[in-house]
Amino acid sequence: MKILDKYLLKTFLITFTTVFVILFFIFILQTIWLFIAELAGKDLDIFMIIKFLLFSMPRIIPLVLPLSILLASIMTFGNLAENYEFAAMKSSGISLQRAMRSLTIFIFLLSFVAFLFANNVIPYAEYKFINFRKNIAQVKPALAIAEGQFSDVGPYNIKVNKKSGDNGNILTGITIHKKSSVGDGSKTVIKAKDGVLISSEKSSILQLVLNDGNYYEDIVPKKYTDREKLPFAKSSFKKYTINIDLSQLNANTVDDTDISNTNTMLTANELNYTLDSLSKNLKTEIISYSENINLRTGIPNTVAPVQEVKQKKKTLPNNLLSLYSNEQKSEILKMANSNVVSTGYSIESTKASLLNKQKNINNHLLAFYDKFVIAFACFLMFFIGAPLGAIIRKGGLGLPIVFAVLIFIAFHFINTFGKRIAQENELSPFMGAWMSSFILSPLAILLTYRATNDIGLINMDVILAPFQKLFQKLFPSQK
Repeated sequence: MKILDKYLLKTFLITFTTVFVILFFIFILQTIWLFIAELAGKDLDIFMIIKFLLFSMPRIIPLVLPLSILLASIMTFGNLAENYEFAAMKSSGISLQRAMRSLTIFIFLLSFVAFLFANNVIPYAEYKFINFRKNIAQVKPALAIAEGQFSDVGPYNIKVNKKSGDNGNILTGITIHKKSSVGDGSKTVIKAKDGVLISSEKSSILQLVLNDGNYYEDIVPKKYTDREKLPFAKSSFKKYTINIDLSQLNANTVDDTDISNTNTMLTANELNYTLDSLSKNLKTEIISYSENINLRTGIPNTVAPVQEVKQKKKTLPNNLLSLYSNEQKSEILKMANSNVVSTGYSIESTKASLLNKQKNINNHLLAFYDKFVIAFACFLMFFIGAPLGAIIRKGGLGLPIVFAVLIFIAFHFINTFGKRIAQENELSPFMGAWMSSFILSPLAILLTYRATNDIGLINMDVILAPFQKLFQKLFPSQK
């Protein structure tokens, strides 16, 4: 390795390490502010809190690493250009591409490490992080209910506006949704002004005593025609007690790792296997339902020959209902209407179920592509930052931070937007995951081209030339 390569690599590594540590510290503070309110003051020792934060740290890397590379690249090459070191290199016959060669190799290796990290370390840390939060809530029942959001507690989803008391057991503004046994949403809603959470280490029963509230329950009639009326029952109470059995939950410790798989906890190979199973199950369910709905509606699977259909038409009257009495006609029409309504409910329900399964597949695909996007993002940010720093010729923490923040916000916004619309099945997961990379790649190519050819960031002559010509026409110089 030549002296120039060592010098550039050393300069970049010092800047990159400094920026990475600072940004990582800033992002980990955000994590602390998000979760510390649920951890502090709840009889958790410092070791458990540190362990909790350690499990949450790897998920920050996909945000910190590309931003660190972008900012370090702008600062490093901006300093070199500002101090006329690039001018000295070019006078010696060293081009920008040659100066970037050693750093390009380093970024390539760093991108490969980022992929391995995203594929192995982040899924494991996510697995431990979610398990740790889940088991803390199980061992410490008061932690199971968070302020301002629905919390899963046994057969109930509970939301409270405010928690108070020494152990957070006094609740205010309570909304409870009871889970349906058939999985078709919540049919029972309980609202109360306040309540108290009572638990004991000697008992496996968690008691929630509610005060001054109302109890709502949707009633599902057996007849489909009656369901359009949306009947429900309502009652009020001064005091209502809910008992939740925690016998299974209290058997866990904070080191247990019993939790179902999610897309963020799987490696690329595991995601491939899961996606294959999910896709096959979805296709099988679509085919099965189409066959069942055909049998239910009486649509035959094979079309009768044309001659047979014509022969049947000759023997049948024009109006089949004319063969029946008025009472029989009424019964037939009621039965037909009931069948149509029932089939409509079935189709809507199945459509929603299939859409949720497709969204689940999309989430797994996004998790799969994300592992490659983070590796490519390292390359992309370097080839945006390095030529941009050479063009603006500014180092330090002033102008480079402005450019880096603007570019990274655009990258992160487009990436988040693409994922959201892909999750809703309005865009393919591949395009949703790679949208930000596709949009910013031309910028990287343009900046590299302009920096290589010593062209400024914006050619002001091109912009001002039309205005100069117009000014000269309007106000010609007098000789």
